[in-house]
Amino acid sequence: MAMAETDVTAKQPTAKKVKFIITRQDDPNSKPYTEEFELDYRPGMNVISALMEIQRNPVNSKGEHTSPVCWESNCLEEVCGACSMVINGKPRQACAALIDNLEQPIRVEPMRTFPVVRDLVIDRSRMFNALKRVKAWIPIDGTYDLGPGPRMPEKKRQWAYELSKCMTCGVCLEACPNVNEKTDFIGPAAISQVRLFNAHPTGEMNADERLEALMEPGGIEGCGNSQNCVRACPKGIPLTTSIAEMNKATTKHMFKMWFQQ
Repeated sequence: MAMAETDVTAKQPTAKKVKFIITRQDDPNSKPYTEEFELDYRPGMNVISALMEIQRNPVNSKGEHTSPVCWESNCLEEVCGACSMVINGKPRQACAALIDNLEQPIRVEPMRTFPVVRDLVIDRSRMFNALKRVKAWIPIDGTYDLGPGPRMPEKKRQWAYELSKCMTCGVCLEACPNVNEKTDFIGPAAISQVRLFNAHPTGEMNADERLEALMEPGGIEGCGNSQNCVRACPKGIPLTTSIAEMNKATTKHMFKMWFQQ
C-alpha cells in the first residue's frame, strides 16, 4: 500500500505584524510628515524596542529605505523620563507602552508643547527653565562637610517622597491645556517642586523666594484647574494637591507682604 505523501507546500501561518504611523520632522524648521512602518510582532515588545528595530533596518511599509527615526531614551524602566512622546494620542513613556496594550495602527508623535528638534526628539528647555525660576534645589555650600541634615517628620517625609518621584518627563506639561506657545505658564511640575523643596528642613529657608516666583506672571495663576496633569503623570504624583497647597501658601504670603509694608 502506498503511503500518502506529506504536502510540503502547505502554507505556513502568516507572521503577526505591528503597524506604526510615526510623525517625523527633519529639523526644527521643516514641516512634519508621517511615515508608516510594519514590523514582525514579538512577545513583550514595547514602543522603544520597535523604534530600535526600525533603527536597525530603516525600511518603511512601502519597502523604501529611509533615515532611522530619532528619539531619546536612557533607563528603559520609566525612571529617566527621556522617552516621553505621544502614543495613540496620549503623552506617556515609550518604554512602558507595551504593544499588546495598544490599538493598531500605533500612532507615535513628538510632544508638541516643546519645540521639536528632529522626529521624536524635543527641546525641554521650557521645563528646565521653570525649575530654575523657582529654585528647585537645596542651596548648600558644598565646600566643607556639613554633617547630617535635620530630620524630617515621618508623616511629612512620606508625602514629600511622592513628590520627589518627578522625573522631569514633561508629560504633565503636554497634557495641560494652559501650557502652550501662547502662554508663559510654568506648568504643574515646577509648582509641585516648590512644595517639595519648601517642605525640606534646609530648603525652607528659601521658601519665600520660591513663593514669590510663583506669584509672578506665568506663575500659579496660569493654572486653569483642568486636572489633566494628575491623570497623565506616569508616577501618580498628586500634582493638583500640590497646586492647591501652593495656591494657599502664595495667598498667605501675599497678605504677609501687604502687612509688612
